[in-house]
Amino acid sequence: MGEEEGDRRSEALLEKLSESSYNPSEERQVQRTGTVWTAMAHIITAVIGSGVLSLAWSVAQLGWVGGPAAIVFFAGVTVVQSSLLADCYISRDADGHGVVVRNKSYVQAVRLYLGEKSRLFCGFFLSISLFGSSVVYTLTSATSMRAIQKANCYHTEGHGAAACSAAGGGSDVYYMVLFALAQMVLSLIPDFHNMAWLSIFAAVMSFSYSFIGFGLGAAKVIENGVIKGAIGGIALASPTQKVWRVAQALGDIAFAYPYSLVLLEIEDTLRSPPAESETMKTASRASIVVTTFFYLGCGCFGYAAFGDATPGNLLTGFGFYEPYWLIDLANLCVVLHLLGGYQVYSQPAFALAERWFGTEASTIDVVEVPLLGRRRVNVFRLCYRTAYVAAATAVAVWFPYFNQVVGLIGAFSFWPLAIHFPVEMYLAQAKVAPWTARWLAIRAFSAACLLVCAFASLGSAVGVFGPKES
Repeated sequence: MGEEEGDRRSEALLEKLSESSYNPSEERQVQRTGTVWTAMAHIITAVIGSGVLSLAWSVAQLGWVGGPAAIVFFAGVTVVQSSLLADCYISRDADGHGVVVRNKSYVQAVRLYLGEKSRLFCGFFLSISLFGSSVVYTLTSATSMRAIQKANCYHTEGHGAAACSAAGGGSDVYYMVLFALAQMVLSLIPDFHNMAWLSIFAAVMSFSYSFIGFGLGAAKVIENGVIKGAIGGIALASPTQKVWRVAQALGDIAFAYPYSLVLLEIEDTLRSPPAESETMKTASRASIVVTTFFYLGCGCFGYAAFGDATPGNLLTGFGFYEPYWLIDLANLCVVLHLLGGYQVYSQPAFALAERWFGTEASTIDVVEVPLLGRRRVNVFRLCYRTAYVAAATAVAVWFPYFNQVVGLIGAFSFWPLAIHFPVEMYLAQAKVAPWTARWLAIRAFSAACLLVCAFASLGSAVGVFGPKES
């Protein structure tokens, strides 16, 4: 029975392969020049966000054993999940020759391997996640820019000054608009194939503020002369409250790792030989090692420095006030990193829309540009992408707590998008026979992740609308 089911799955996949559009002339037009280094830059830009500065709070909830263990565990989960998905980039016929399909996006791969119904489900949550990321990046950039203003105020007026706490409350819109204007320009980058320079720049910025957070935490520990914290983390009034805090902390760590939504887009930029999947796996493993180093450093040193008083964010939560210029530099690096991170998650959304509209989206028109004369312009790309950035900014301005809603949606869509679909696509692509040792191992991996993610998602649902206070 297992062999028959495997044969039916193979026949269905072959039928989809034969129906899939493959345009050799289109393939020749795309110059894939990416290397393991550019792939690492894309991955690090997508993964290491300003959330690394919030992991100290998560470690504080889990304690000295659970915190580091959770970070290492979810790093391992991400390595496995990314390896499974990387193998789904190329689809071939049964003999390994003839029909070849490049799955250039997550949605395209889901449709090919799992069918139209799965594509619709995936596309809905994927679109929300990508657009939501743009909104959250806009809100986070404004928070970091305001933190620079507040840090300067605290330096002048004194630490904890009430006037500084209220400073800049009405200026968030101004910061959001500045960030949006920069994104409207960057959104003119055609696609992932042309933004390696931006990801490299953003990755350097993420290293910079991570190193600063790491260093400030270490310096604070040395100043204190003692390592704060406890084996079991922060003690709370009731066991129930502790359980939900642990669940929320697990969710924050779990959701800080995966980049499955953009993995295939990154893989599509890689040159071959060697095989794109091999290069992608190498880049993924190296990037996760680097990411885990910073996560452990910022999380553990932050907890060691503040113990039960660990803030929700080491920079914007003002665990540190001095040296104020270093706090300013770190927050500036966060903003500059977000410029690239925004594009990493927006380019797949742009590509999705352009594939939907087909030839209309690829039409080049000659238009009269003020001060520049006649220029060749893709009017659809210019208008759609500008409108997309404007819409994300408008949502950020009108609903400043939208990031909490996105966090809640992300918590419940995490397992399907980051674990379930990659696992199912790999089983179909590799034609793994049911009830074999490999099939059982992969199913066990998916089930274990489901249990952990369900617990973490419930914690996020309970805590996402409340402040992270110890």
